[in-house]
This record gives sequence, C-alpha cells and structure tokens, in this order.
Amino acid sequence: MVDTMQTAQQHLLKNDPILRPVILAVGDCPLKSHDRYYQELVESIIGQQLSIKAAATIAARFVDLFDGKFPSPQQILAESHERLRTAGLSNAKANYIRDLAQHIVDGKLAIEKLPSLSNDQVTSELVAVKGIGEWTAHMFLMFSLGRLDVLPVGDLGLKTGIQKLYKLKQLPTSVDITTIAKKYSWHPFESVASWYVWQSLKL
Repeated sequence: MVDTMQTAQQHLLKNDPILRPVILAVGDCPLKSHDRYYQELVESIIGQQLSIKAAATIAARFVDLFDGKFPSPQQILAESHERLRTAGLSNAKANYIRDLAQHIVDGKLAIEKLPSLSNDQVTSELVAVKGIGEWTAHMFLMFSLGRLDVLPVGDLGLKTGIQKLYKLKQLPTSVDITTIAKKYSWHPFESVASWYVWQSLKL
C-alpha cells in the first residue's frame, strides 16, 4: 500500500497543478484498509449529523450498554429498542442499527465478502440497509476497504474544498466535481485527491 500511495501522490502531483501545493504542504495520505467493517458501519450510523465529539460520546455509551465490549449483531437484536436509546441514540438511529444487525444475522449483508466486491456492488449492498446512504457507503469504501478510486460527490467538505481551490463562484454539483476530477486526471486515485482537498480546508 505504501508503494501504491507513493504512486498515487506522484500521479496527482504530475496531473493537477492546483492540488500540487496542497500535497507538498500536507505530505503523505494515510488512507488504508482495516477489517472492522461491522463496527465501522454501526459507528457511521451513530455519527450521522453529529459532531465528532458528540458521536464519540454516544458511541462510548452504546458500548457501555454491553459491558464495554462492542456488541455482536445478535446482542444488538437481543437488546430492547428502548435500552439502545438510553445511550443517546435517536429513535431512527436505534432502528437503523437494528436493521443493520438483522441484515447481517439473516445473511442479506455478507459483510465478510465486501472486500471482494466492486465499488458499485459494495454501495448497492450497503444502501439496502436502512440509514445507510451513498455518502456512508463512499466513506466505508475509502476508510474501511481502502479503495483509492472513490469520488464522494455528495460530501459537503469536498464541495467546499473544491470551490475554494478551483476558484468556483458557487458550490460544485456532482457533475462539476466529476468534470474537475476528469480534467485533472484524478483517476484511478480519486480517494487520495479527495483526501487532499479535505486537508486543504485546514491550510
């Protein structure tokens, strides 16, 4: 992965003069895969529309409901909806987490097989679960599976960063983002380019 990331950075340095100073200022991109798929999806649901701090607090309370160990799907389904909500989960999020657990227990979502699927197939599998949309699927592809060719066109941070970097008069649409990615030859490293756009907001 280190060699691949170096290749990605060199590719973007060569092809995108606007992103080049950001890459040089920020340094290496840390995107890599892990295998905590189920936990990552639960935490993604918990964290929707919350600050990082608030999401971490509720996630910790959620785990505390299960004696400090991250619960299995079976444990979640065995717990009452009302008790799940005592962790600070909204009614909807408690339902979403239970739906995810049910999909896994029923075998509708074969979570261990996700790494062998294409990006589109992974997205299709995940959005079949209540509460998981395209944005969450894109984040999962990037930060869990370590896919380097994902362009999260619905992400507000990416839109804001692109507007600033590429001096657009308004927030770019999904089509605008795709056009910029093509113009500056981000493929097959759209995830890496997107990460650097996010980092540009901190500079």
